[in-house]
Amino acid sequence: MSLAAKYNGFGPASVISVVEVQTPNAKPGKVRVAVRAAGLNPADYKTREGQIHGPSFTFPAGIGRELAGVVDQLGEGAEGFSVGDEVFGTTVSGAIAEYAVTNPAGLALKPAALDWTVAGGLALAGTTAWDAVASQNLTADDTVLVSAAAGGVGVLVCQLAMRAGATVIGTAGEANHDFLRGLGVIPVGYGPGLVDRVRAAAPQGVTVVFDHHGAETIEAGIALGVARERINTIAADPADFGVVRVGRGPANRATLETLAALVVEGALVVPVEAVFPLAEVVPAFERLENGHLRGKIIVTVG
Repeated sequence: MSLAAKYNGFGPASVISVVEVQTPNAKPGKVRVAVRAAGLNPADYKTREGQIHGPSFTFPAGIGRELAGVVDQLGEGAEGFSVGDEVFGTTVSGAIAEYAVTNPAGLALKPAALDWTVAGGLALAGTTAWDAVASQNLTADDTVLVSAAAGGVGVLVCQLAMRAGATVIGTAGEANHDFLRGLGVIPVGYGPGLVDRVRAAAPQGVTVVFDHHGAETIEAGIALGVARERINTIAADPADFGVVRVGRGPANRATLETLAALVVEGALVVPVEAVFPLAEVVPAFERLENGHLRGKIIVTVG
């Protein structure tokens, strides 16, 4: 038997309980990971609230899609890893547990120098940011507006866009402005007057928008004259605005390895807002859902 975070009906964070479950075994082609850390993401609570779920969704449901841990069991035919390998990556669900069974295609080896808590929150946010930025073929001629620029995905989008040579303007609460300046981002505040503040920060104009906040950012991008095919949102329905959505694509071990190497080199900062033990998974989600984060919320296990 082992412990896992589960919920039996849609609702607020309080529907989650840490319960004893039969320890899962690795099915053919899968690997079992003894989880050390798991990252929390908005998609987790949107699923828990019933906003997004597939037709095969059943209760009790596990929660969490991003993890780091140690491979401790291989299913028949599973390839790419050995028992004892330290890994990080993504899973369909159930990452917030002592053991998670997942597809090895969604995992990569964790460098020894990569901290467990950072590794636990890198894969999903990192690949979402990587794929979004790659979709726009940025150059030094681009000026990019990133909303929720200090958040889990936004802060990585900012840094990856700058690595491509772009100038980056990021929306964030005042408390995160100095942090963003330290990364090389030009910070601006949310709310009324956003378009004017962005124009003042970027008199040369804005060419690309990466939205992680919602309609306000998309509407600002349109008002600033950004082509709709260069406005990418993962926080709203793109069809409502005629813009695009490129988030995390298929699992890609090479991308995970590149992201991990950049973190270890100090070329990519992955801030961690707070760390909670498994027993405090409910307050961990409540902190996530309160917003105004600098980076990731992590749940540690074991």
